[in-house]
Amino acid sequence: MSENQKIAQQVIEAVGGKDNIASFAHCATRLRIMVHNEELIDQERTENIDKVKGAFFNSGQYQIIFGTGTVNRIFEEVEKLGVESTSKDDIKSQSKNAGNFFQRSIRTFGDVFVPIIPVLVATGLFMGLRGLLTQPQILALFGITPDHIPANFLLFTQVLTDTAFAFLPALVAWSAFRVFGGSPVLGIVLGLMLVNPALPNAYSVADGSAHPLTMFGFIPVVGYQGSVLPAFVIGLIGAKLEKALRKRIPEAIDLILTPFLTLLIMITLGLFAIGPIFHSLESVVLNATIYVLDMPYGIAGLLIGSLHQIIVVTGVHHIFNFLEIQLLERTGVNPFNAIITCAMAAQGGACLAVGLKTKDNKLKALALPSSFSAFLGITEPAIFGVNLRYMKPFIMGLIGGGVGGFMASLFHLAGTGMAITVIPGTLLYLNSQLPLYILCNVVAIAIAFTLTWLFGYKDKVVTASTATVSGTASGSTPTAVQEVHSTSSVESVSSASNDNQTATSSHSNQVNTSATSTKVLDIIAPISGTLVHLENVPDPAFAGKHMGEGIAIQPDEGKLYAPFDGTVAHVMDKSKHAIILEHSSGVQLLIHIGLDTVSLKGQGFTLHIQSGDTIQAGQLLIEFDTAMIQSSGLSIITPVIVPDGIEHIQNIQPAELQQVRANQDSIMQVTYTLHS
Repeated sequence: MSENQKIAQQVIEAVGGKDNIASFAHCATRLRIMVHNEELIDQERTENIDKVKGAFFNSGQYQIIFGTGTVNRIFEEVEKLGVESTSKDDIKSQSKNAGNFFQRSIRTFGDVFVPIIPVLVATGLFMGLRGLLTQPQILALFGITPDHIPANFLLFTQVLTDTAFAFLPALVAWSAFRVFGGSPVLGIVLGLMLVNPALPNAYSVADGSAHPLTMFGFIPVVGYQGSVLPAFVIGLIGAKLEKALRKRIPEAIDLILTPFLTLLIMITLGLFAIGPIFHSLESVVLNATIYVLDMPYGIAGLLIGSLHQIIVVTGVHHIFNFLEIQLLERTGVNPFNAIITCAMAAQGGACLAVGLKTKDNKLKALALPSSFSAFLGITEPAIFGVNLRYMKPFIMGLIGGGVGGFMASLFHLAGTGMAITVIPGTLLYLNSQLPLYILCNVVAIAIAFTLTWLFGYKDKVVTASTATVSGTASGSTPTAVQEVHSTSSVESVSSASNDNQTATSSHSNQVNTSATSTKVLDIIAPISGTLVHLENVPDPAFAGKHMGEGIAIQPDEGKLYAPFDGTVAHVMDKSKHAIILEHSSGVQLLIHIGLDTVSLKGQGFTLHIQSGDTIQAGQLLIEFDTAMIQSSGLSIITPVIVPDGIEHIQNIQPAELQQVRANQDSIMQVTYTLHS
């Protein structure tokens, strides 16, 4: 039995056997498995399988990371063992149906709200900046007071900060129609109808300066500025109604009659039934949320700060998007943000302690970038890659989050926006709260770090390995020791090559040594856009560098060019979302367009090459529709990595964050050796 056959058999056994596999597929780097019973999965056994670089649940799928090339071979061996593969569309559909009714409902809720969060983030930043610019202390630096601020400038800032919330129903209804399969443009129109100026303004009714319209003698009708639930329900029912009408109305009149009936029926239901009912329910939910957040003695912060990351692990945390939007719309501030920020920062602190304490180079390389990612507000790499694997660091992070949340609640901290936390979240506290915001997060990090360092993590494997190296144990050298020796030798060679390096350019440069020659390959940007550190990519596999070192690009346009002369080692010709290029030196490059874009099955992608083709630097390889990908709720951030396992590579140095131009700017330098 070959090595890959053994690995395939071990994978099947680790996930509970063939009978526990509902379906499985693969993308460029990982197996994606849907199982009948998650409890039958042996996580530790999976992670200890040879060639496995990590395993975790995401979007209802159990994803096992093998890396480029390897995953294809393992996938084939699993198929040979009698497990039937599944199309990526089918497995995506099954993942949507995973979990109980509540989990599926929350996931759908998240699908609707996640696409509109960026505009609410921008609005929150505008609010923070306006608060900063209108502070008397800041204005005093320029010798003026708030009375000196021009009215037109305040009007301009009001346009920036109020528009998204004034037309929030249109955004929600548009997204709901998109998620539930209707025509998004009908959602936009229905949402705008809910805030039509002809209706009494909801804010004016609330402050008593206007009165609701009374229809049929007993139904109060108002505009729904800032409301979420009525627009969500209208979008859900409206999309279902539109699809039902299209099945029954003849094609000859479908274009006219279907939109007409959909708009007529839904706005009637919206104003006279759905709106009044769900607006009242929305008010109950909001009042209950405010009641909890206003609990005395910091109780709310202690509870939410301690439990928030557990809720994140369950995958139902998207419900908080709705609560935060309501808080911002009704009160103008978001106390929830400050509390959950401490919870996230604490997980980063626990992960940092593991990274600094461990002597296992593989774990250190995973933990340190993951902790930094958590400090930027992305905790999944730290939680799934490190803290949950050892459990105690996760618990220590919960304790730190509870203490930090407790302090945030006592200090009545409240952000001006949502969806950005920890370091980026400081932009939401650009007022007198900033010092206290920093204090709460530092305390959360310090407590989680200290508890993890003292009680939460012990480097047992490395300790045993060290004993073997020092001669206190005999026999064969454990794998962990071999990994340490291998890594140390690589680091020393890399250090030597860096010391001897005399120049770098857009070509490979001869440097030094007698038996071997060391060269540097400049990787030129294959896509125009903004560079992003790999650890900041919102995907545990890439952020944890399980497939290799590199960098990512947030594209400005949908064109991918060849970064060097070479060949196309492999391209995903069906999904078209990933490509592996090979330089004449043997250096390979994986370019993965977007995250989870395998689910699009090639839609929005145009290939101009195929596997085996010879390519020249600057040649157009793939075009991709950025708008279409993003409208599907997927990220277009594109990791560009040098896969693990290329032995003659000594060092990979990504460029600093900057704007890069395709075919012009360097994004990383790869140092490799050639034997003479």
